[in-house]
Amino acid sequence: MLRIAVPNKGSLAETAAQMLSEAGYAGRRDPKELHLIDARNDVEFFFLRPRDIATYVGSGALDVGITGRDLLLDSGSKAVEIESLGFGDSTFRFAGPVGQFSALEDLAGLRVATSYPGLVGAFLADHNVSVDLVPLDGAVESAVRLGVADAVADVVSTGTTLRKAELDIFGPVILESTAVLIGAPEEKPGLATLRRRLQGVLVAREFVIMDYDLPERLLDQATAIAGGIESPTVSPLRDKEWVAVRVMVPRAHTNQIMDALYEIGARAILVSAIHAARL
Repeated sequence: MLRIAVPNKGSLAETAAQMLSEAGYAGRRDPKELHLIDARNDVEFFFLRPRDIATYVGSGALDVGITGRDLLLDSGSKAVEIESLGFGDSTFRFAGPVGQFSALEDLAGLRVATSYPGLVGAFLADHNVSVDLVPLDGAVESAVRLGVADAVADVVSTGTTLRKAELDIFGPVILESTAVLIGAPEEKPGLATLRRRLQGVLVAREFVIMDYDLPERLLDQATAIAGGIESPTVSPLRDKEWVAVRVMVPRAHTNQIMDALYEIGARAILVSAIHAARL
């Protein structure tokens, strides 16, 4: 069986579980359950702390896992990123007292608090800046006020939490993180199927199916508006001057494409969700 590590809690857990469910895999009924065998799909799930997943996969104890790119890089694990999964985005930045820092080099010789010492340490080393890292397990924005650090390196979304702590963002972006599928250094049997299924979920979330009727003479114009992944499917209608068209279009642009098709003469425009896909 393919052994898959899944986050058991935290911001990645719910979406990862939903994605696997949409990909056709069994889900746990009890949130306290740490192990699940999905015999129908020949996989075995292990529900672990997100921070530990890269270590288990990198050691070969488990075959693949879902975790954050930040946690993978922070772990120093031998696990490798296979592909992005399209959720759990976050940005890592430096922050310090307002007006005190403007460039990364200003941190040289000072104390920097972070929950990601491996990730931040590697970034600073790459930029030839030497600091005293202060590892903390969360709530790093309080480190400066409490006197244990001169600056912090942490996840930034809106920056509201840092501003409340009277901290100002400065310097370059440390990392743009997202949820990723990771694997052991050697690819395991069954991984290709898992990847195709997860890619199918991403396609189903990103695209919809659009059906419409159109005078055949306008087909080139319609194809210029919505060309599909490869090309539209075109079928004859009883009226020989008209055709039925089916095409995949980006979900985010659905209404704009419908409007444009209607303007050139398309009618009976219908949109359907995609529940699964293999491209």
